[in-house]
Amino acid sequence: MDVTSSASRDVTVITQVGASREQRRDAVAVESPLEVRVNGERFAVIMRTPGRDRHLALGFLHSESVITARADVSSVDEWPGDPVLGNRLNVVLGGAAAETLDRHTSERRHVTMTSACGLCGRMSIESLARDATPVPLTWTMSASRVARLPADLRAAQPVFEGTGGLHAAGLVKYDGSVIASAEDVGRHNAVDKIVGAMLDAEGLPLNDSVLAVSGRASFELVQKACLAGIPMLVAISAPSSLAIQCAEVCGITLVGFARGDRFNIYSHPGRIR
Repeated sequence: MDVTSSASRDVTVITQVGASREQRRDAVAVESPLEVRVNGERFAVIMRTPGRDRHLALGFLHSESVITARADVSSVDEWPGDPVLGNRLNVVLGGAAAETLDRHTSERRHVTMTSACGLCGRMSIESLARDATPVPLTWTMSASRVARLPADLRAAQPVFEGTGGLHAAGLVKYDGSVIASAEDVGRHNAVDKIVGAMLDAEGLPLNDSVLAVSGRASFELVQKACLAGIPMLVAISAPSSLAIQCAEVCGITLVGFARGDRFNIYSHPGRIR
């Protein structure tokens, strides 16, 4: 599938400048629902940008602690008889993951996850608790390389260049090499697509990597990084207070307002030299 073409669509737009109008064609980001089923049962509907849906489903289920490794997944298939192919996926679990599915289902409300959602289906704050091991400090990155991460992220946003309507996430190894990137109308979805791809390749935990995200750093993004073993999260905008608290507990270096050669470090500054 051509991810770029499926992620945007041309529409007619009228541009008003003063007293004059101009009609033209313009590209907009696509937002459409993806129904994720687990062992045939409806689990969530995620509003997303089409493309890399398999990885999105895997990353989302990993962030919900339904799966922890590729071995937990027997298959990921399009739902039989789907009138719009590509809008429903069925993730078949095996082993211990299948045995604990009922517990995860009971913790959730069956709601549509908007593109702004992180953990919108949770029933209570208590159900957000995770037994994640704090990420150890085993490497450092220079301040100058951290400052270049937003430029790396922008270079990995081809659809954003045409639409201005997508968030992005990028995974960079601590030595500076870019590992993966993803775009989506939801910043949480972009992160899930990356984590799902790494899980699919049996590449977790990502303890030698930095996660860079467009927009702000929310608690949910820090939690996703923690569950994937990512030691550093760099955001273009501000973090929330709960994101900072979560980063402190998880041992994650949290960076915000990364613009130009300036950024703020909110937790565990020892990884930045």
